[in-house]
Amino acid sequence: MRGSIEDKAFLILIVVVSLAFAWILRSFYGAILWGVVIAILFAPLYRRLLRKMPERPNLAALAMIVLVVMIVILPLTLIAASLTQQAAAVFAKVQSGELDFVKLFQQILNALPQWMTGVLDSFGVASFGGMQEKISAGLLKGSQQIAAQALNIGQSTFEFIVSVVIMLYLLFFLFRDGNALSRRIKDSIPLRAELRDALLEKFTVVIRATVKGSLLVALAQGALGGVIFWLLGINAALLWAVLMAFLSLLPAVGAGLVWMPVALYLLATGSFLHGAILIAYGFLVIGLVDNLLRPMLVGKDTKLPDYVVLISTLGGIEVFGLNGFVIGPVIAAMFIAAWDIFSISRKNDQAGAA
Repeated sequence: MRGSIEDKAFLILIVVVSLAFAWILRSFYGAILWGVVIAILFAPLYRRLLRKMPERPNLAALAMIVLVVMIVILPLTLIAASLTQQAAAVFAKVQSGELDFVKLFQQILNALPQWMTGVLDSFGVASFGGMQEKISAGLLKGSQQIAAQALNIGQSTFEFIVSVVIMLYLLFFLFRDGNALSRRIKDSIPLRAELRDALLEKFTVVIRATVKGSLLVALAQGALGGVIFWLLGINAALLWAVLMAFLSLLPAVGAGLVWMPVALYLLATGSFLHGAILIAYGFLVIGLVDNLLRPMLVGKDTKLPDYVVLISTLGGIEVFGLNGFVIGPVIAAMFIAAWDIFSISRKNDQAGAA
């Protein structure tokens, strides 16, 4: 009896201390999350490097940090700086009235064919000035908020630098001591060895597939979209490219939320050739990247249906912000894996009992 009470008290103490420690680290959970993600992604490369210098793990970990800075941190910093400049230019045009969404919306309505105007009239959209004003005001407010958020990147530079430093510092020890840490985590999980190993393996596979696949698809679609916007002479091509890359994290819809409205605007304002080119390019090139690469890189490894990836990604972003595009699919995959393992374990136990 006494031992049971002491065990329960000690378990409660572990839970309380763990929650307190998580509460202390909550401000840097993004840096910790991406440190773990990058360590998992680059772990095979680190092990390969360590085999060439087995007696110098510190040097191998430091070389990996330099590599991460060169191929991840530095390019993202340069893109963020260019994006801030273009966002500031767009924001200045909105403030000065040079970019007038009310006029653009009215111009699109005037350029629509008669049959489409009739359809809009039946819904009371084109005939009521108040409706047009509300839509235009919403577009203006949304554009100002997007531009203002982009400008806030420069204002939070110090927090970003602190997070990056913490991430790189943690990443060094995750590379160097990753094997020992993984063994300690395995030993601490109160599950049978086969269940524990299956869950941890699923976690690693999902992290690699989600980040590697989603980021590659997003980078490819954003780059292809930015190139066609630049060739067609559309202003702020980099800003549109980054927005397409971000929305490409959502399967099925993705970059089409950007290039399709722009193509319709080009058609409605008389730029029929540019609009037709953008529509064809969007379906045949940008869309093809999503249809080919995403199942190969994401679905094949995670075994998650597209609708589960979409819903979990949207839910993760809603709850955790940008970090949610990793956390959401990981939680969904672990949920499915846990129930699958539980179901298989029960069947095996029932078969053994029979």
